Amino acid sequence: MVCLGNICRSPAAEGVLRSVVSARGDAGRWEIDSAGTGGWHIGQLPDKRMRVHALRRGLNLDHICRQVHGSDFDDFDIIVVMDSDNEQNLRAMARTIADEDKIVPMSAFVSMATRYDYIPDPYYEGAEGFELVLDLLEDACANMAEALTR
Repeated sequence: MVCLGNICRSPAAEGVLRSVVSARGDAGRWEIDSAGTGGWHIGQLPDKRMRVHALRRGLNLDHICRQVHGSDFDDFDIIVVMDSDNEQNLRAMARTIADEDKIVPMSAFVSMATRYDYIPDPYYEGAEGFELVLDLLEDACANMAEALTR
């Protein structure tokens, strides 16, 4: 899971997907992680507001923020990105066409009615922004888990 700073969307997506696959009894079959294309928050916990909103949904976001590395293309089968800016950043990092083929937008898994074709960054929003992101991620991660286990 990849966003810009690895403090809001991508750690939330990591937490939501972990919860989804655990509920399905598939946790041992998945390696789930998150990272940011920027390095400003390396070593920090996710944004406190996201942690509070996630905790209200039973999700403990204890991920330590990190930056995307080229080795992530070797370590993961799919790299899910939250928006087109970060998708462009990842595509620039990709070393091969096979690396590029691993990059998939999270919005490809969203099935609920929404005006968004990306996962919006809630960083400068109020509580409703964090709740919207979690709603979108819950929908997308459930659909992703279903699609990738078929």
